[in-house]
Amino acid sequence: QVHLVESGGGLVQAGGSLRLSCEVSERTFSSYFMGWFRQAPGRERDFVARINMDDGGALLEDSVKGRFTISRGDAKNSVYLLMNSLKPEDTAVYYCAAGSIGGGWSLFGQGTQVTVHS
Repeated sequence: QVHLVESGGGLVQAGGSLRLSCEVSERTFSSYFMGWFRQAPGRERDFVARINMDDGGALLEDSVKGRFTISRGDAKNSVYLLMNSLKPEDTAVYYCAAGSIGGGWSLFGQGTQVTVHS
């Protein structure tokens, strides 16, 4: 069974940076999109960013544009989220996801906690 394994979460002061990583457990796994979602306490899981694993095209949610950068690994079975200028409202559990056109987001990781304190 394929798993997505996130790492890199933690506690950071407002204005600081964190880099999240997501690795696919099976090297033969491939997906059209990989991305990140986040869920704050008491809220729904929200889209943050995605990247096309073939051409590297990226899409980011408006509130993180200019602060977050999504990128993929050379082997195309990993994805990263560089988060700069973090704000307390970025505090959430961040989930890695994989999906395909027409198939939606079909696979999620276990999540990694990001806490930003003021």
